[in-house]
Amino acid sequence: MMKIRSFRRLAWLVSIATVMLIGGFTLVAQRSTVSGPQSAVNNAFNQFKTLEEGKNADYIPVLAKADPNLFGIALVTADGKVYTAGDVKTEVSIQSISKVFTMAEVIDFKGTATTEKRIGVDATGAKFNSIIAVEAVRVVGGTGAPEMNALVNPGAITATSMVQGTTADDIWGKIIRLYSDAAGRQLSVLQDVYKSESDTNQRNQAIGALMYAYGYIKSNWPQAVDLYTRQCAIGVNAKDLATMAATLANAGRNPITGKQVIKQTNVPDILAVMATAGLYDDSGKWLYHTGLPAKSGVGGGIIAVSPGKFGIAVISPPLDDAGNSVRAQRSITMISNALGGNPYDVQPVEGATATSGKR
Repeated sequence: MMKIRSFRRLAWLVSIATVMLIGGFTLVAQRSTVSGPQSAVNNAFNQFKTLEEGKNADYIPVLAKADPNLFGIALVTADGKVYTAGDVKTEVSIQSISKVFTMAEVIDFKGTATTEKRIGVDATGAKFNSIIAVEAVRVVGGTGAPEMNALVNPGAITATSMVQGTTADDIWGKIIRLYSDAAGRQLSVLQDVYKSESDTNQRNQAIGALMYAYGYIKSNWPQAVDLYTRQCAIGVNAKDLATMAATLANAGRNPITGKQVIKQTNVPDILAVMATAGLYDDSGKWLYHTGLPAKSGVGGGIIAVSPGKFGIAVISPPLDDAGNSVRAQRSITMISNALGGNPYDVQPVEGATATSGKR
C-alpha cells in the first residue's frame, strides 16, 4: 500500500500561485510549504470559510433550505489517517455522489465489459438530466457502447436497475450495504429529502420510462427510479464522504476498517469514469486543473481521489451554475496542490540521462 509522499518543502522554495479561471470563478492553485495534511486542510478552511459565492440547489425544494454556511473538510489517507476542519458531523443528502458507488456495485457483479456495453463510459456532452441525450444514444442501443455513463441520470437509473435482487428490499440492501461499508458506518436515508425528491422527480420518471422503452432498463423502470431516488437521499457527512473516497484511493479497501468493499481490479475503471464525467458540464475543466477523479452532488458535497494517497471530501451547499459546490472545488484544489495530489504532476526520474534536441 502506497503512502502519501513527504509534504515537506525546503524553506527557500518560493510558493507559486497560479490563478485559473474555471466556469466563471477563480481557483487558486498553490504549491505551498506545509508541514502536512492537517495544515493543508486548515489553510483551505480558513481561506474559504467566509466565501459567499453560489447558491443552494432549489429544484429539489428541501435542498433550498440547507444551511448555506455549512462548511466541512475531511481528508482520509490511504493508510487510514483522518484530518478534518469545520463541520464534519452534519449530514446532507449524498445526491449524485451515490452514482459512483452504485456503479461500483454493478461493475463488481456484472463486470466492466457488461457495464461499458449496457450503460457506456463516455461523456454525453449534455446536462446530467438530459432527455435529448437519451434520444441521441438510442440508435446505438444493442449495437455497441452508447455515448453515456453511469454518472448522468439516464445511466445512473439504468445502473440501479442492474443491481441484482429478487425484490426491491433485496436490491436496496445491496446498495445501502456497499455505501455503509465504504463509509465505515451504517448509513440511512434522510426521509424529508426522499419525500421531497419523490414528489418532484417527474423528469427522472420520464428518463426511466425512455430507458426502458429503448432497452437499457430491462424491467420495472418505476422501481429503478424509486430506488435511485432513495439512494440519492442517503445522509452523509464530510468524514463519511472522505472515507468513501479513501476507499477508492486505497484500491477498494476501506483504510479505516480494513474491509475490501470494491474489487481492486475494478477501481481503475470507476476512477476513469469519475475523471471524465464526475463534475457535470465542468468535468473537463476540473480534470485539467486538478487531475483528480471526483464526483459532485447537488447536496453540496464533492469527493475527490488521489490514487494511492488520499480521498478528500468537502460539504458546502452553495453551488455554481454547473451544479458544483464552490467552496468544495476551491478547497480541494488548494489542498491537493499543497500535498502533491495530482497524479499527472510527476517529477523526472532521478539518474535519467538528459538528451538535447529540437522539439
